[in-house]
Amino acid sequence: MQMKILSNKNNLQILHEDNHIIIVNKRVGDIVQGDKTGDKPLSEVVKEYIKDKYNKSGEVFLGVVHRLDRPTTGIVLFARTSKALTRMNELFSNRETQKTYWAVVKNKPQNPEDKLIHYLKRNEKNNTSKAHLKEVPESKIASLEYKIIKELNNYFALEINLHTGRHHQIRAQLAVIGSPIKGDLKYGFDRSNPDGGIHLHARKLVFTHPVTKENIEIIAPVPNDVIWNAI
Repeated sequence: MQMKILSNKNNLQILHEDNHIIIVNKRVGDIVQGDKTGDKPLSEVVKEYIKDKYNKSGEVFLGVVHRLDRPTTGIVLFARTSKALTRMNELFSNRETQKTYWAVVKNKPQNPEDKLIHYLKRNEKNNTSKAHLKEVPESKIASLEYKIIKELNNYFALEINLHTGRHHQIRAQLAVIGSPIKGDLKYGFDRSNPDGGIHLHARKLVFTHPVTKENIEIIAPVPNDVIWNAI
């Protein structure tokens, strides 16, 4: 189990690094891969870190394996070789990784723990997904399990294990049961967080290393704020 931050250079929190993969703790506002905003993505920051640390000349290879929403924090894994990228893509697509998230919600879910199964339909125009109880055209099945891990004064902390990896899945599924994530205006929370983020954190990732085959378990420290610190 790895929770130590190996490097914090240029606000880049490195959680794990070897010749094949590099794992960082994403901050609120970072985009994992370049988009239409033109903002500098996390992938480029990591490339610069590798180039500088190892004094590499020429282009640095870095493969994006998965993504986190911009207002979300936590674990993001990148591949440093094409072999690692291919194998990690297979692990993620075959659901051979274990992904655990923490979320903070204001409204207590009806059940202290539950399995949620919905059909998510994505709306490209406003970049949202809507969760339906029954299958609708162009929808994809989405499944997760949650449990309440802490009751705070005004909020509830949930631990979530993802079974599928749909667009905005956790945000949409919690919203449809009446428990939108703190700060998530897009999915029904009543006010934004001061930093523009939401209280959703990719807390833990467990997987088999793509080359060494050892079992890797990474835990990302939560952001430093009053509510996360209370958890």
